[in-house]
Amino acid sequence: MENYKITRIHEHKKLKDAAANWFHKKWGIPLNAYQESIEESIKNETAVPQWYIAVSDDKIIGGLGIIENDFHNRKDLTPNICALYVEEDFRCNGIAGRLLNTACKDMQEKGINTLYLVTDHTSFYERYGWEFLCMVQCDGETEMSRMYIHKI
Repeated sequence: MENYKITRIHEHKKLKDAAANWFHKKWGIPLNAYQESIEESIKNETAVPQWYIAVSDDKIIGGLGIIENDFHNRKDLTPNICALYVEEDFRCNGIAGRLLNTACKDMQEKGINTLYLVTDHTSFYERYGWEFLCMVQCDGETEMSRMYIHKI
């Protein structure tokens, strides 16, 4: 599937509200948290936070963010890929991989060579060069979650 485009929100500010709403609906994190982080990514010249969406026919079909900490106890493991999601109808088309690769390339260009992410998936991220690092405690969770690392 090639009829979609990866878009950096800081380069397409008009999409910020639609993106914040989309992420909020997918993850249930308060809307204002996404709005504030996306707004910060637009205002600041710093590498983090950053937000990316995949768009097809003016519809958001996937996205991810890069934030300092994805609600876990290892504050030293930063920055974190967060909120990676691809709409079910568009999965298995390489969209998640392109989002991950775009984010990693952008971070490398900004001088960040190591990224982290928290997930319960056990094999998906390995396809894209991520390696299991350790278990972490996420805020409000009783079970530990898997932390992955990616050296760019």
